[in-house]
Amino acid sequence: MKIRKATIEDCPGMLELIRELAAYEKAPEEVTVDPRHFEESGFGEKPVWWAFVVEADDASSIPLIAFALYYIRYSTWKGQTMYLEDILVTESMRGKGIGKMLIEKLIEEAKEKGFKRITWQVLDWNEPAINFYKKFGAKFDPQWTNVILDL
Repeated sequence: MKIRKATIEDCPGMLELIRELAAYEKAPEEVTVDPRHFEESGFGEKPVWWAFVVEADDASSIPLIAFALYYIRYSTWKGQTMYLEDILVTESMRGKGIGKMLIEKLIEEAKEKGFKRITWQVLDWNEPAINFYKKFGAKFDPQWTNVILDL
């Protein structure tokens, strides 16, 4: 398997994986991002997200088997931090160390960029993900409540 920074050519494959993630999270209808907007947001004049993708070694029918997409947040207490928006390994490739490889790459990237932390969310029923994150020493914070204002 090969891990690398995403390119604009990866966007269709990433969107397929995003739809897979949404289906897993029981919200497939929530993916409404326009593909052109997705591309522009990551590879336009002022990108707001960055990603790593994983390709299979063989000539698989699935071009991308995993990705991790992040953006920069600012903490008035800590400075710049990395926010991991999504990490997904396609179902057929789970349990092969790909998620670990992606997390390690994100940690490396965060350290190189001088970020003070990495934060993300996980659904409380997603036990496989929760157990995976615990292996890295991730802390779970029950004090904060998610707040969303749809526009």
